[in-house]
Amino acid sequence: MRSNLNESPWQCVRTAGRVALFMFLCAVGVVVAGPIAKQIPADPAELAIGLFTSVWAFALTIAFVRWDRLSLADVGAAFTKRSVTKALLGFSLGLSILGAWAVLCAIAGPVTWQGTKDASLGALGVFTLAYVLLACREELAFHGYPLRRLDRSFGMWFAQILVALVFVAEHRLGGMSWERSLLGPGVGSLLFGMAAMATRGLAIPIGLHAGWNIGHWSLGLKGNTGFWQGAVPAGKEDLAENVALLAYLTVMGIGIVAFWLRYRTTRDSEKKSQASH
Repeated sequence: MRSNLNESPWQCVRTAGRVALFMFLCAVGVVVAGPIAKQIPADPAELAIGLFTSVWAFALTIAFVRWDRLSLADVGAAFTKRSVTKALLGFSLGLSILGAWAVLCAIAGPVTWQGTKDASLGALGVFTLAYVLLACREELAFHGYPLRRLDRSFGMWFAQILVALVFVAEHRLGGMSWERSLLGPGVGSLLFGMAAMATRGLAIPIGLHAGWNIGHWSLGLKGNTGFWQGAVPAGKEDLAENVALLAYLTVMGIGIVAFWLRYRTTRDSEKKSQASH
C-alpha cells in the first residue's frame, strides 16, 4: 500500500474514523477476553487471553481491509512462505535487545543476575506460546491496519506517534502509571512500529515483540519466576531503576534508528522503481 498524502480532507477524516473504530473494537476484545479467560482452565491466563484477542484482531483486520477494498498484504498481515523465518529472526532480535539491556544493567548499575531453580523448559514453552499470541494481538491491533492506514493518509511519523499514544493509553488503563506507560510501552511501540514500516509486514515485529517479552519473563520481570532474578543491594534501588531506564532507552533508541535507516533505504528504492516505470 503506497503512501498517498494528497488525499482529500474527507478521505483523511474517513480513514481516521475507521482506524479509531478498529482500535476501539480491538480494545473491546481485550475487555471481553478477561472474563472468558477466567472460565477456561488455562495456565497461564495470558494463553487464553492471547488466543482469543489475536483471533479477534485478525478477524477485524480481514473485515476492515475488505471494507477499504485492500488486501491483507497492504497492511502487512498476509502470511507468506517467509513469515515464519522472519518471525524467528525478529524473535532473535528481541532476545538480543533484551540481552543487551540486561548486560548494560549489570555493567552500569548495581544489578546482579542470579539463576533460579523454579522455572522449567515446560514453563518456557507455555509462556513463549502465550507471549507470541499476545504479540500477534498487539501488532495486529496497533501496527497493522491502524499504522499502515494512518501512514497512507497522514505520513509515517504522525502515524507512529498517534499509534504509540493509543498504545500508552491502553497500558495506562491496564493499571500502569503514565510515566511508565510513556517510557516503556510508548517507546516500545515506536520500535515495533518502525520495524513494521521498514519490513512492510508484521512477522518481524511480532517476533521482536515476543522475543522481548519472553526475555523479560526469563529474567523474572513479568510477575512470574523465570530462569534468572535481579538482585540489588539495599539502598541502591533508585540507582538501579534509573540505570535500567537509561539502558532501556539506549537499546530501544538504537533499534528504532536501525529500522528507520532500513525504512529510508526501502522507501528510496521504491521511489526509484516507481520513477523508472
